[in-house]
Amino acid sequence: MNRPSTDISASSPPSFEVTDLYKSFDGETMVNDGISLRVEPGEVYGLLGPNGAGKTTLVKQIIGLLKPDSGSITLGGYDLVADPSHARQLCSLLPQAAMPIESFKSREAVDLAGQIRGGDRRGVRTRRRELFAALDLDEWSDTLGTNLSGGVRRLVGFVMTIVRPGPLVILDEPTNDVDPLRRRLLWEQIRRLGDTGAAVILVTHNVLEAEKSVDRLAIVDAGRIVAAGTPSSLKAGDRGHLRLQLMMTPGRPVPELPDFVESETLVGHTLATVVSERRTTDGIQWAQSLIDGGVAEEYALGATSLEDVYVRLTGHESVSV
Repeated sequence: MNRPSTDISASSPPSFEVTDLYKSFDGETMVNDGISLRVEPGEVYGLLGPNGAGKTTLVKQIIGLLKPDSGSITLGGYDLVADPSHARQLCSLLPQAAMPIESFKSREAVDLAGQIRGGDRRGVRTRRRELFAALDLDEWSDTLGTNLSGGVRRLVGFVMTIVRPGPLVILDEPTNDVDPLRRRLLWEQIRRLGDTGAAVILVTHNVLEAEKSVDRLAIVDAGRIVAAGTPSSLKAGDRGHLRLQLMMTPGRPVPELPDFVESETLVGHTLATVVSERRTTDGIQWAQSLIDGGVAEEYALGATSLEDVYVRLTGHESVSV
């Protein structure tokens, strides 16, 4: 049996495809219910959905830890269901759980991961230095994993995953615990990873940040894909509408909403509403009256976002930025 190449520069990068995938744990409740998607080389593909939507179960099937009840998973000419060993060779995964690097210095953990995936020592070290500099990690290069904060450890795990990437890279909630500054740097590297030719699957429920980085995405809820396409195409149904967001005064009850508010989401003290462009003046006057009355502290008016689509389709709020 031929061993598949894990070097995305060795030949034309392959496409990744999932077709009619079904998976249940008790024979009745479908965790993945007929999922189909395709990710092209160089594409960052978002897999968005609330906790329990079936995203992590799908990832486990892709990398060969679970076998689907039916359906196919292929990467180029390789059948990842029939031979899950190919999945482990061809896929690079950043799992939700922290990488087990307690006994390694950060640079040692990355160098070891790169060499295990077939990189030569010099090339891996050069790439590790580039990534540490890009993510502002140099000061932790010689720090043991057990002494790293959760966010820095997450970033080191990300570098371990992409220092020698396979043709398919799966990033499961990559920004967990990462501070806002380095989170921006991380998103830049995710985008650049796609530019190298890898097919990237980004699993997240942080919709606001993902919208800026993905080429296409699928929104998953209750095991099914409820919408798929580019961020712009998914927001097409909200054209002619605006997002009116209010920061409510702590301790004050949310007022009754006027009839021109078409939808609303309350997260903490932030009330996000959607109004028709035709009612923009009414919306601004209403928001200003709340501020004048001490019910709200400020407001912002802007274009609707992918998060508005996400809330409408799933009934869930995304993670706060």
